[in-house]
Amino acid sequence: MTDTQPKVRLDKWLWAARFFKTRALAKQAIEGGKVHYNGTRAKVSKAVEIGAMLQIRQGFDEKTVEVLKLSDQRRGAPEAALLYHETEQSLAQRELAAEQRKAQRATVAPERGRPTKKDRRRIRDFKDAHGN
Repeated sequence: MTDTQPKVRLDKWLWAARFFKTRALAKQAIEGGKVHYNGTRAKVSKAVEIGAMLQIRQGFDEKTVEVLKLSDQRRGAPEAALLYHETEQSLAQRELAAEQRKAQRATVAPERGRPTKKDRRRIRDFKDAHGN
């Protein structure tokens, strides 16, 4: 890293790039092993370099991004998107995983919860008809 580029902490960059809502959440993710810097676990205070590869796990998704620019200021989403580039392989994996989750939800019947008033009447009538 040259002296002309500012040093930006990993948690601050993740926050500025809008991967996390707060720096505290970014810090938790890094400490929890959900963020890898160039293939290895990193510390919160790691100085981010242009060209570094980050693997970021958020919920069900895992994104692999390349750092294009450095920033320690949080700006709008269009500007934040210019700080990184997600790899094509990462995009394809996320889309495939989303399709699989969607297919799983379609096969599972939704839970109904408590019986409705109509259901309770039917249960009572059934019990009365069968002598219970």
